Amino acid sequence: MPFSNGSMTDIRKILVVKFRNIGDVLLSTPLLENLRLYYPEAEIHVAVNKMCEDMLSLNPHVERIFAYDRQAAKSASAFLRIGMETRYFRNIVGRRYDLVLNLTEGDRGAWLSLLGGAPRRLGFLPRSFLLKRLPVFTQGFRKTPHVHTVERDLSFLRLLGHEPKSKQVRVFWSDRTKEKVRGILGNNGAADFVHMHPVARWLFKCWDAGRFAQIVDWLENNMKLRVAVTASPDPVEIERVEEIVSACRFKPLDLSGKLDLKEVACLSSHARFFLGVDTAPMHMAAAVNTPVVALFGHSDPVVWGPWDNAAGRSFYRDVRSVQRNGRHMLVQKGHGELIVRNGRKISTAMMKIEVDDIKRAIEEVLSKNDPAAKFDLQS
Repeated sequence: MPFSNGSMTDIRKILVVKFRNIGDVLLSTPLLENLRLYYPEAEIHVAVNKMCEDMLSLNPHVERIFAYDRQAAKSASAFLRIGMETRYFRNIVGRRYDLVLNLTEGDRGAWLSLLGGAPRRLGFLPRSFLLKRLPVFTQGFRKTPHVHTVERDLSFLRLLGHEPKSKQVRVFWSDRTKEKVRGILGNNGAADFVHMHPVARWLFKCWDAGRFAQIVDWLENNMKLRVAVTASPDPVEIERVEEIVSACRFKPLDLSGKLDLKEVACLSSHARFFLGVDTAPMHMAAAVNTPVVALFGHSDPVVWGPWDNAAGRSFYRDVRSVQRNGRHMLVQKGHGELIVRNGRKISTAMMKIEVDDIKRAIEEVLSKNDPAAKFDLQS
């Protein structure tokens, strides 16, 4: 049963927990904005994995971020890990929150919710044997399948008795970030360019390097659009980009490993459109209102399709074909399986996507989106 609107005044401190990946955390920002709108006097704190901080830092709706260093914990000895976990928990649970929203199903968020002792604790039902038998949440429920991540997080708002006033996914950066990105673009003659992010943390989400190279050449030579390529500093991702660039006749602007997450988002805000796979930079591009051409293999488009801020809703269906959502195009070609080829795990569904499929999607995006209407949220 949802809380009544009359309980607004006694909520002074809110903890939102989302121990997931970068894109997941970014897609929770509409919930954070609505919490601020409904509880303007409350402090809003967020607990996330360390790599996700950039998705929330400088966000005016968040007072404090508690970053959990998952990688350091994994590499530490059992003794040191217990100490790290204890310090992290102690720093949070003693703050006497009035409301805790745990947006994921993992044990760490459930323990934070339980040990914090907030009078109102909402979350997905835990999966572990022990936690299932403890009063972790005052209101627990099961995760609804095939719902866009933005809407799934906003369901917590509805459980509080409120309807969303905004469904805008947002990312924020500093003036220094903006000046650095503008300097890079100016120094490389990239006034009119495409932002391409062809890699993902999970390489089975990636497309064939030779096909990406064909698209780069077509954009540079036929469409007269500069291509700026990004990737994380991960050596595996850098190697993949090098493979693409080496196959190009018309060399793109290679920024792989040279930009942090906020700089990647800022770069997208200046691009004519974004081209890439299902990964955090795809969601970041959509968040800054840049048209997206996304290549999907095994990913569920209903849950993970690029969100359109202008539409404020998702029109994706589980049909595994080419789909449009507002200004964005999603290219998918049926179901497939994961196989290993030349030591790499690949998606046969991803390999079904042809070069001409992407060219047609790009042409449609360019025809439907007036570049004069493109705007930088932080210009």
